[in-house]
Amino acid sequence: MLVQDGLTQDELQRYSRHLVLPEVGIAGQRKLKAAKVLLIGAGGLGSPLALYLAAAGVGTLGIIDSDVVEVSNLQRQIVHDAGALGVNKAENAAARLGALNGAIDVRTFNARLNAQNALRIMRDYDVVVDGSDNFPTRYLVNDACVMLGKPNVYGSVYRFEGQASVFDARVGPCYRCLFPQPPPPGAVPSCEEGGVLGVLPGIIGLIQATEAIKLIIGAGQSLCGRLLVFDALEMRFRELKLAKASDCPACGPGAVLKLEDIEASCAGTVHGRASGSQQSGDFDVTPQALKAKLQQQGSALELLDVREDYELQIAALPYTKHIPIGQLASRVGELDPRKETVVYCHSGARSGRAVRLLRNKGFNQAFNLEGGISRWTDDIEPGLKRY
Repeated sequence: MLVQDGLTQDELQRYSRHLVLPEVGIAGQRKLKAAKVLLIGAGGLGSPLALYLAAAGVGTLGIIDSDVVEVSNLQRQIVHDAGALGVNKAENAAARLGALNGAIDVRTFNARLNAQNALRIMRDYDVVVDGSDNFPTRYLVNDACVMLGKPNVYGSVYRFEGQASVFDARVGPCYRCLFPQPPPPGAVPSCEEGGVLGVLPGIIGLIQATEAIKLIIGAGQSLCGRLLVFDALEMRFRELKLAKASDCPACGPGAVLKLEDIEASCAGTVHGRASGSQQSGDFDVTPQALKAKLQQQGSALELLDVREDYELQIAALPYTKHIPIGQLASRVGELDPRKETVVYCHSGARSGRAVRLLRNKGFNQAFNLEGGISRWTDDIEPGLKRY
């Protein structure tokens, strides 16, 4: 195959719309071909990232994700389809990217990023793009990038709002300059609790892909030192200036950085199970313990579902009273403080907050179903619909 200026004839034709851009050209396309980009996650953000970086000709794409494709992913994770249900997301994304652009090298890691493997996996890549959906991974990615001296292209989505930035401690702030410490357990609802507009990860993911390409070819002004916030309902972007924090625990002077897994401090839920004993204190009950209570007490046991109406229609437990978490404070009078009450939600975070509220109001027999109905489905009743 003929090669001209480091690109094959097929590549010259494939990337012709890049090559006519003075900011890209032959030199920029060669940089893309030589680049190695690691994608953290192959979900909502990772899907458009993977597709467009592959299409752009990034020579080596690494994808790390330990999850499998579920039907609830298909509303926004466009790299996957219904034929991939139950397949590892990284492996399925790699197959799709290979069909899109067979000239690139896609490397997959069917693993969860942790303190033990982060440096080993990330050190071989030029740019790290964070498409994760949880705080433990975001802090781990940031800290590893600071240690390795690599740019971290950040994105996050929730409901109708998204954020994007580039964190690079060598020339600007890192993620911990903006958010020094993780939030307390249950303080920030997850997307599975609060929802996310299906197109929103596409918008934010493409902004991340754009930033990664610009970093590789050295064109334009990056989002380093700026946080871009997008409101889909208002169709409005706004920008916040970010500064390097002198007391940043990761990149500030004298900072001593050590990678650690911080799931217990801020994950809220991990694999559908509540994490962090302070989420509902010592008031958790396991699905097995709840099953025993139901067998012994039946309808005498108060089961309180604090999910939203639509979730109740998908799956629910027997003898359930339904009060959405947002209405609980005003409707607490509908409950009997003398009865033993087990509160549940999808994964344990909202119900943990509900139990704290009830306990503060004198419900001394209020308990939280650990892991919510998701873990109940895993451990007790696999026939329930999942979402």
